[in-house]
Amino acid sequence: MKYDVIIVGAGPAGMTAATYALRSGKTVLVIEGETIGGQMSNSPRIENFPTVKASSGSELADKMFEQMTDFGAEFELDKILTVEKKGEGDFLLHGEYNTYQAKAVIWATGAKHRHIGVDGEEELIGKGVSYCALCDGAFFTGEDVVMIGDANTALSYTMFLSNCCHHVYICTLFDRFFGEKAMVDAVLARENVSYEHNLSLERFLQDDQGNLRGLVFRNTKDGTEHTYNVKGCFIAVGQTPCNDAIKELVDFDKGGYVLAGEDTLTRTAGLFVAGDCRSKRIRQVTTAAADGSVAAIAATSYIDALK
Repeated sequence: MKYDVIIVGAGPAGMTAATYALRSGKTVLVIEGETIGGQMSNSPRIENFPTVKASSGSELADKMFEQMTDFGAEFELDKILTVEKKGEGDFLLHGEYNTYQAKAVIWATGAKHRHIGVDGEEELIGKGVSYCALCDGAFFTGEDVVMIGDANTALSYTMFLSNCCHHVYICTLFDRFFGEKAMVDAVLARENVSYEHNLSLERFLQDDQGNLRGLVFRNTKDGTEHTYNVKGCFIAVGQTPCNDAIKELVDFDKGGYVLAGEDTLTRTAGLFVAGDCRSKRIRQVTTAAADGSVAAIAATSYIDALK
């Protein structure tokens, strides 16, 4: 079957795009290779999405999924390996299990937070370990927290956390910060922020309920151990976009994100990109959903214009 629109990625961008495309009368297939909801599904609590007073990320993802399927979206679990354009209004998507055909494609695969890879990290996600201060910082109001990272994202997160947390300890692997000087100066001017360089995370400490209770670092210069007894740890060591399958059809910025403006258009007609895989400054559930609606409207216009 040839679909009007195939959307790759079932995060907030992809599921919003599906709802908009379906409401425009198009046939839609959504393909997801991993988890419905993407990064959102890992958040224990979301309070900054319109009309949602409080919800876990997985609960919000379930509601989005139910909405799009109620409108008629079809869904497949598959990992798309390559996308090929055969002609105007004719795309082939080659997955691990099947090949799919569409008139237009919305690429909404998002990005993955880089993990440090220390034992216990995965099981502590949502139990004290977070990769988004904007999403989860308020849950540690009045607490001491550790921020791991040395560039602009880590610094901006520290500024945000310093407004609600008792103290923020910045731990960096190298001997300096890599962010903008003005941002470094602003962060270090905060009385409740301190830092230490040359620290490599050795292990997480857990309490009897399996929640984070501390972190142990090793100084890479002198080998000494440094323990921080905190309930919250924020990690900002970069993200990895999931864009390899469309590398022949789009242009990338230096970070591997697809170059596309707020119109979500790529250099390949009929291929649109939405959400965190797009080159952009702000990556939130709301901005992903906005991208999805724009991409769906653009894809609908593209299809309607086909001869």
